[in-house]
Amino acid sequence: MKRIAVDIGGTFTDCFFVWDNQYIQSKALTTHHNLSVGFREALENACKKLNLDVQDALSQVDSVRYATTLGTNALIQRKGPRVALLVTAGYESAVALSRGRGYGEGLDGMEQSNLPAADRPDALVPIPMVCAVRERIDAVGEIVMDLDEEDLRQKVRRLVDRGAQAFVVGLINSVTNPVHERRVEEILLEEYPEHMLGAMPVVLSHKVAGRKGEYVRWSSSIIDAFLHDAMYHGLSSLELNLRESSYQKPMLVIHNSGGMAQLNSTDSLQTIHSGPVAGVSASEHLAAQADLGNVICTDMGGTSFDIGLVVEGGVKHYDFNPVIERWLVSVPMIHLVTLGAGGGSICRYDRLHNTVQVGPSSAGSDPGPACYDRGGLFPTVTDADLVLGYLSPDRYAGGNIKLKASRAKAALEEHICDELDCSVIEAAMMVKRRVDANMANGIFQELRTRGYDPRTFTMLAYGGNGPLHSCGIANILGINRILVPPFCSVFSAVGAGNMHQLHIHERSLFMYVYNSSARQLLSDYKGFNQIVEELENAGLQDLLRQGMRREDVKHRLELDMRYGNQLVQTTVVSPQLRIRNMDDVMALIKQFSVDYGNRFGKGSEAPEAGIRVNTVRVLSYVELETVKFNDIAPSGNKNKALPAPIEKRKCYFIESKEPLETSIYEIDQFEAGHVVNAPAVIISPVTTYLVEPGWQLEIGEHGAAWFTRLGVANPHARESTAAKKKAAVA
Repeated sequence: MKRIAVDIGGTFTDCFFVWDNQYIQSKALTTHHNLSVGFREALENACKKLNLDVQDALSQVDSVRYATTLGTNALIQRKGPRVALLVTAGYESAVALSRGRGYGEGLDGMEQSNLPAADRPDALVPIPMVCAVRERIDAVGEIVMDLDEEDLRQKVRRLVDRGAQAFVVGLINSVTNPVHERRVEEILLEEYPEHMLGAMPVVLSHKVAGRKGEYVRWSSSIIDAFLHDAMYHGLSSLELNLRESSYQKPMLVIHNSGGMAQLNSTDSLQTIHSGPVAGVSASEHLAAQADLGNVICTDMGGTSFDIGLVVEGGVKHYDFNPVIERWLVSVPMIHLVTLGAGGGSICRYDRLHNTVQVGPSSAGSDPGPACYDRGGLFPTVTDADLVLGYLSPDRYAGGNIKLKASRAKAALEEHICDELDCSVIEAAMMVKRRVDANMANGIFQELRTRGYDPRTFTMLAYGGNGPLHSCGIANILGINRILVPPFCSVFSAVGAGNMHQLHIHERSLFMYVYNSSARQLLSDYKGFNQIVEELENAGLQDLLRQGMRREDVKHRLELDMRYGNQLVQTTVVSPQLRIRNMDDVMALIKQFSVDYGNRFGKGSEAPEAGIRVNTVRVLSYVELETVKFNDIAPSGNKNKALPAPIEKRKCYFIESKEPLETSIYEIDQFEAGHVVNAPAVIISPVTTYLVEPGWQLEIGEHGAAWFTRLGVANPHARESTAAKKKAAVA
């Protein structure tokens, strides 16, 4: 396997290069003016490690995969075309009203608690660019009023005169019957063919989102149209650069659904948050290959702390109505929770509670934490970590950034110590307690609201600050083992390199599997199977267009099910792709009951309330070769002699009232099987491992590392998947 995967972030462009059995990671600064420059530099750095020429490498690799924040940045900067919106007459204000939630969507908890002071986001479609279309289709797809084509043509011309550069067509009930949306597109192309104004993008809402809910479908389509130019030109320039460098295959773009596709089969909306989602996908592959069971993914960077969930059994947790920037949208995106808790999160005195507040605002990379000595005036989590002794001033970031402890202490004294009348060490300890508690609470809420016990999960800690704070988070949650995955600093790029080609198609419906009032089971097998077949065919055609072989395409049927009118939905992987008889219906009910009981406890099932399906979803995919990490499990060899530490210094820990003498190591001193006891700090060019009291760290293969809690009989013990299946059959 020869493969290049790239994750372009706001500061760094991460590259993961697979060349046969060799795995290379490299980084370069992101070049926002031309993304291909930073990509090229990162690739050149990787090729140098293997003595390869870049053009030779590109001519031989099987694929180049690309995850980007380009769309996210374009939304933040509001860089996009002037979008026009065509809606059914009477619904012109639906997007502006935003279901009465526009003031709160996308704000953090603190800001949402003060909505009277909140502002609506600047509209992507100004009111003058919204026009009514005279037509109407009812909820079951029947045409109530024919499309008034002459009126439409006049309004389209008016919108073009007002400067329209892209059109969104959002008509009522178009997911049930899209005939009018398709006709509007035909009229737009008749009025303004490509040779006149040059291919203005026309986005049909039923193609962007297949579920009911007019506002979220229209807001999704608006964002898709708004990002079209930035994504098209940015990604096309990268693909053109690859062509000039002897790469002749299609470039693949990572989707926030957990899959990828060629550029010509990618919507702009699908690229939002594709980098963090790639990290969750990497966790999924790692958990399956190493038989880790349930995994909680934690990515602590400089600005934020991202939480993802990977549950044993293959069911992914999606956000079906995620908030992107400040807008609620309707797109199946792998579920992520983002907290304002990173190394650069600013710490302040909380006057109301007489304590320390951490985040959500961040010092970023410019000016950065106070200890960077680049003009930062406010204390951050990194400043507290430096004061507590965890960071090495001369070796931080591979020695590229020299830290000044005096600046960190001065910032803590001015903004926290003077207010709370405490020492610098006490202030730094309060910061550590607060940030660890914030992250632990985020994980706890994420797991408990979904019915899971944190103690049954393995915690994956990656990102620049993940291994530094992982033990503190796990102490609060009661988690006994933490895995720092291989290539943790470019782990999202690893995920991009491991993704399969995948498309998701879904449709809303209201269907009883069991109607408790009539005491009847589902009997309309033909209607249900017809919906599944249409969704399967849509996914198949997507993959065939990209050159996939028909025989390699696989499908998976997922159903969002609930008991009666409960608000909580459970995603169930159907045991079969078609329902043909009563036995298939009962098998589906049984699978739902098992999944619901596993989440919320045996005996919590309530079939007497009825069983409903709200969404039918088909995942169409082609499995590709992936990076193998089967042998990262702890070796169990505890007798390897440790190298001598490079130094020892006093560090402060929450578990101890007095500072503890702590051994400082460099990661290059270790090999697989070495076990480091607490307290210890291990320095690497990309992160810092902190072994807190009560923990030990074992170095694994491929650069993996395991934190395990002392005093637990066997923190790695768990019933294997094979054993569980055998027990279930028995």
